[in-house]
Amino acid sequence: MLQKNLLSKLNNWIIFILFTLVIGGVVAASYFLIDYLRKEEIKRIELFATAMKYQQETFIEDPVALDLILQISESNTSVPVIITDSKGRIIGPEFMRNIPEEVMKSPEKLQRTLGEMKSAYQPFEIKLPGGNQYVYFNNSQLLNDLRYSPLFLGLLVLAYVIFSFWFLRTIKKTDEGFLWAGLAKETAHQIGTPLSSMIGWVEILRMENENSVGVAEIEKDIKRLKTISERFSKIGSVPELNDLNLNETVQQNYDYLRSRISRKVVFKLSLPTEEILIPHNRILMSWVIENLVKNAVDAMKGSGKLDISVYEKNANIFIDFRDTGSGMTSRNAARAFKPGFSTKKRGWGLGLSLAKRVINEYHKGDIRIAQTEVGKGSTFRIILKSD
Repeated sequence: MLQKNLLSKLNNWIIFILFTLVIGGVVAASYFLIDYLRKEEIKRIELFATAMKYQQETFIEDPVALDLILQISESNTSVPVIITDSKGRIIGPEFMRNIPEEVMKSPEKLQRTLGEMKSAYQPFEIKLPGGNQYVYFNNSQLLNDLRYSPLFLGLLVLAYVIFSFWFLRTIKKTDEGFLWAGLAKETAHQIGTPLSSMIGWVEILRMENENSVGVAEIEKDIKRLKTISERFSKIGSVPELNDLNLNETVQQNYDYLRSRISRKVVFKLSLPTEEILIPHNRILMSWVIENLVKNAVDAMKGSGKLDISVYEKNANIFIDFRDTGSGMTSRNAARAFKPGFSTKKRGWGLGLSLAKRVINEYHKGDIRIAQTEVGKGSTFRIILKSD
């Protein structure tokens, strides 16, 4: 079992590392792609600056070369460019590329755009006989939009991973629910067959000795077995909740269990004087109470003190089970309600798991370990809404 748990944790870490590497790889690939596009735009502007230089010189007479230079200067349709003279003055509209019209009409906006270009990149210098010129530029709109793509892709992949884990966990819980429901119904079916036979034998024994104490006790246990069978049959189906007196439900279970647990256990029950009418299924609630009491008795190894108290506080009904048993470590307390977990050598570790299902899903309440300390005992608490 320990080796299996270690392998399961190792697999979880491997999956986590793989997903982390995938997210990191996507972000890194996006970053390198954007950096590549940025460098390509710089090369294009450098070529554009060279074309502008040759276009203004008079010694080139080849019409093919002039046409090629013109095509290069006009090929820039996305990168914003402003050319200034040696004193930093904008030469004119024909020396600007891809600048919005509203910016070109506003001197203030134009100077602000030029300032942004100066802070973004070093300009390319055009050396001319009549005075040098400077080509200022900035990222294209496409490149600006792509700057946030690594973050967006990273968040998208992360959201997908979170959704995948949630989806798989939901499927797992659903499968577990069907498994436990099927197991419970099959158990109820298996109990029903010998139970019917036992009822028939009790009738025969009563005919032989109607006032037999043994027969009376067997009848009580048969009635209890019928109740247990009904409990299992209700798992997986929607139970009927009635406005019953919760005090009466707890009292009935207390009376039954006190006569059947070790007399070395000091069993105490504290109930409020007023009736507590709250919608609950008595059969399933009895199952939860019995599970908590038996766990407490096992934790005390058949000797100790068990206090059950019912009280109302802040519009909630509380049922506390306080024992003087061995208590639990914080790690075991965190896993106590998980299917299959048990600190005992016998049993399947399903009692607390099914109890949590009954309280959480069927009664819309909560069940938790309110307090525990190794060597001093634990307090299990059921919380139900009173309205």
